[in-house]
Amino acid sequence: MKSPMALPALACVLTLAIPLPRTGCAETVPAGIDPALGLSTLALWEGGAPGALGNAPEDTPTLTVFPPQAGKANGAAVIIAPGGAYLGLASNHEGRQVADWYSARGFTAFVLKYRLGARYLYPVPLADAARAMRLVRSRAAGFGLDSARIGMTGFSAGGHLVAMVATSFDSGQPDAKDPVDRFSSRPDFIVLGYPWLDAMQPSRPNSIPSYQTLMKIPEAQQASFAQPYTPLFHVTAGTPPTFIFITSDDSTVSVQASVDFYDALRAAAVPAEIHIFAHGPHGVGLGSGDPALDLWPLLLDAWLRGRHLLR
Repeated sequence: MKSPMALPALACVLTLAIPLPRTGCAETVPAGIDPALGLSTLALWEGGAPGALGNAPEDTPTLTVFPPQAGKANGAAVIIAPGGAYLGLASNHEGRQVADWYSARGFTAFVLKYRLGARYLYPVPLADAARAMRLVRSRAAGFGLDSARIGMTGFSAGGHLVAMVATSFDSGQPDAKDPVDRFSSRPDFIVLGYPWLDAMQPSRPNSIPSYQTLMKIPEAQQASFAQPYTPLFHVTAGTPPTFIFITSDDSTVSVQASVDFYDALRAAAVPAEIHIFAHGPHGVGLGSGDPALDLWPLLLDAWLRGRHLLR
């Protein structure tokens, strides 16, 4: 983001939903949900989200529900957090396409729309993601789910968000006035695709700026985001089992941050698996037709089977 001329190219890499010249890389997300497709959308809070600055779509965090393929329901669920540098959401190739992959394997998949940008700084996105976990768990019976087999998948910034939920969860408030708040926000497993795990740390040369820089947070306040919202610093034995994939030459996010997170998981005796492919750009979703990267969903399939999440 060093010059206006660089913006369209960087937007293709990050799949940011911000106004830019047409470059052939824009995400297209359906304006509405077609009931004929069997999809529905749930607001995370009835009557409006806490701290909402309006009632427009960008002020309303939601979950879009993708039911399991007919005859394949296995009682497991996954909440999917698309990336987009906390400025937009790649809701097609890091949301809908991923949900279709899971639903074809019997999962009930939920694509999360969380609040974004400088209007909704951290911890608002984290509150939305934690609420999504509680909401799905609170409705497990209605969806035919096992409440102990509900996980999260996140890509890029969504990977950072999922890792934050996995390292900052709580077991719920038994006496909460809102029944949803009585449920745990802990995912039972997490899957991280090219996650931006050091989002709150100082920017590296020739890479995506830090969250604080992107959101134009005053320098005096930037440090207050670094420690609380870096997942690496909060890994414990209670962090859920984790699957990570990334590429060695990802020039947008730090590969080392994923390696450090994996090492922290191992040190805490958390079941973890990491796959680092030699080559591939940031933002490939399910693989984008690359002969090597198209294999990562197969590796995930095997990992899910090993965790008894696929039957």
